[in-house]
Amino acid sequence: MPEAASAPTAPRATIGDSEFDRDTALTLREPGVYDIDLSAGWTIISAVNGGYLLAVLGRALGDALPHSDPFTISAHYLTASQPGPAVVRTDVVRTGRTLSTGQASLFQYDEQGREVERIRVLASYGDLDTLPDDVRTTARPPAFPPMEHCFGPEDGPAPVDGSSAIADRLMLKLDPSTLGWALGRPSGKGEMRAWFGLADGRDADPLSLLLAVDALPPTAFEIGISGWVPTVELTVHVRCRPAPGPLRVSITTRNLAGGFLEEDAEVWDSADRLVAQSRQLARARLS
Repeated sequence: MPEAASAPTAPRATIGDSEFDRDTALTLREPGVYDIDLSAGWTIISAVNGGYLLAVLGRALGDALPHSDPFTISAHYLTASQPGPAVVRTDVVRTGRTLSTGQASLFQYDEQGREVERIRVLASYGDLDTLPDDVRTTARPPAFPPMEHCFGPEDGPAPVDGSSAIADRLMLKLDPSTLGWALGRPSGKGEMRAWFGLADGRDADPLSLLLAVDALPPTAFEIGISGWVPTVELTVHVRCRPAPGPLRVSITTRNLAGGFLEEDAEVWDSADRLVAQSRQLARARLS
């Protein structure tokens, strides 16, 4: 009896030709002004994920500025974005030989037809390929189990309510030691660690690093707080272009006070290089 034919394997997506690239693509309306339809595929409950939004604005600035790579980008999240039409307006603040600085804002319309600013960003861009190779650091990659010993949304009995849209687009494998919240036994340590990638196999680039720092479950879950943890401000530093392969993301919170907490993230690539760092201030819903 002939052997049964194996099911064809879907080809890996590539940088520039993936769902992430299509969903962050903007249409130039006029110099400095871009239109986009924010995809519902990157939502958590009904709100659009902050990392995806930062990537949208980051892509607009990469087009508007003479340099294409984000070095540092800071965003203030003013109102919750919704899937659907949006406008991004950019402004070139300064251009230099090695760095250019610009700002961008994303706008949508409310139910009364009034334009509402959702996010405002200030960023400096350069060329990551021109950076020197000299590295002097005390930072070390996070230590957690290999991917086959970690767990993703598909390993649970059911997706977390409202989170399946973005979860379907990510490859997330969380360190079991940071999954106490999922079993009703949060550790109290305020830590979250995971292997990270895009579900279609697209390798990471500087733009997707802006998503990676905000794609894991909130560290608030591991200190016993459930529910939405909206970002107030997020700053990302991109340190180098990531090597192909899955990323390792480590996020920690040390201080929850007055209903706000900070999250410090490190992103490491397959070559054991620290490729991105971030800090965000988020609001914790305590009741």
